[in-house]
Amino acid sequence: MSLFNSVSQLRNILKDIDLAAITRLSKKVDLNQLMGVVSKMSEEDLGKMLKFMQAGSGKKKAPPVVNGDFYELTDTLLPEEKLIQLKVREFMETEIKPIANHYWNNAQFPMHIIPLMAKLNICGLTYKGYGCAGMSALLEGFIAMEMARIDSSISTFFGVHSGLAMGSIYLCGSEEQKQYWLPIMQRMDIIGAFGLTEPEVGSGVAGGLTTTCKRNGDEWVINGQKKWIGNATFSDITIIWARDLDDNQVKGFIVRKENPGFKAEKMQDKMALRTVQNAKITLTECIVPESDRLQNANSFKDTANVLRMTRAGVAWQAVGCGRGAYELALKYTMERKQFGRPIAGFQLVQDLLVTMLGDLTAMQTMVFRLSQLQDSGVLTDEHASLAKVFCTLRMRSIVDHARELFGGNGILLEYDIARFVADAEAIYSYEGTKEINSLIVGRAITGESAFV
Repeated sequence: MSLFNSVSQLRNILKDIDLAAITRLSKKVDLNQLMGVVSKMSEEDLGKMLKFMQAGSGKKKAPPVVNGDFYELTDTLLPEEKLIQLKVREFMETEIKPIANHYWNNAQFPMHIIPLMAKLNICGLTYKGYGCAGMSALLEGFIAMEMARIDSSISTFFGVHSGLAMGSIYLCGSEEQKQYWLPIMQRMDIIGAFGLTEPEVGSGVAGGLTTTCKRNGDEWVINGQKKWIGNATFSDITIIWARDLDDNQVKGFIVRKENPGFKAEKMQDKMALRTVQNAKITLTECIVPESDRLQNANSFKDTANVLRMTRAGVAWQAVGCGRGAYELALKYTMERKQFGRPIAGFQLVQDLLVTMLGDLTAMQTMVFRLSQLQDSGVLTDEHASLAKVFCTLRMRSIVDHARELFGGNGILLEYDIARFVADAEAIYSYEGTKEINSLIVGRAITGESAFV
């Protein structure tokens, strides 16, 4: 390496350095003397110095964009679907994210967001007619994921209203009931809830509802209790499922909040989904007119049709919760510095991040196919149950790893991840526990029922 080349290279490197930095350097070092020293260096030493200086003189490379959609499944959406998905993402980022921790911590629901959410025009997205858009289950899944990616409580609120309550009327209501209720629920002029689970009956609802109903002329009398009923502290209507004392079959009812004998009490001291307003409902000689009985709900099989559809949505919620946790953790590791560098540059951290991304991507591809089956009209109970089992298990693992990467900060609400860890526990349990959903799949693959 000639003196001319070495000095020339050094000057080129110095040209790339900020002028203010050169000025500061000149106050500490005689640059002409420095050039003289350089000219006397061996080629080996000069090469090492130039390599070191070239590495430090270039502009810092921008970090990668934080994105949990590693296989770019969003790109499969149609252009009009992508617009809706992005609209929901903007809503969650701008309206929900800044207030999520406050309302979660205070166990309150932000009622002011309901008219804002109504403007998104996404309730009953997959239903045909009645003011609904009749769009794909795939888009509906992406929306559930986008909501849970920021706040699982808001995703749950929406799923109860749009999926469970509206879905019960859409699948089990008469034409007259659908014409009346679905348009106003689609506009979110009224809010719905769904009452199936009971204080002493969770997994055994198919064969043992203790809430009963009995017809008396043109009215029904309902007695019993329901527990864990989301939205029910402020909902206008609640779909109540009860066992008919005359034929022992499960019936469904649209119970209005002003119906005589209906009482909803807020459940206190939850550790998960604290923004969701769960209620314990007591029905004491509750009078419901025959016109508010779901005319096409005549057995638990009809109830199961609703659950099959919404269970797929819960699998998507698990994906959203996992994705939100992964993206929070990835961003944190790129910003958090220890030993003079971002912790994202350490091997053990990268190993955890890749494990999380692998789980997340597997979940995403599973629910993607699940929604395809739903759009094709061939979705079965076991399809939905397998996705619910797998996705909630992997979600738990992801939020666990994310919490680990945050260290002590992971238990502080201000870093968000603590809320994701807690909310994951509720998603893991509701819409059928792991064990019950496993038995649904086990029955399908073996031909043997192991429920009792």
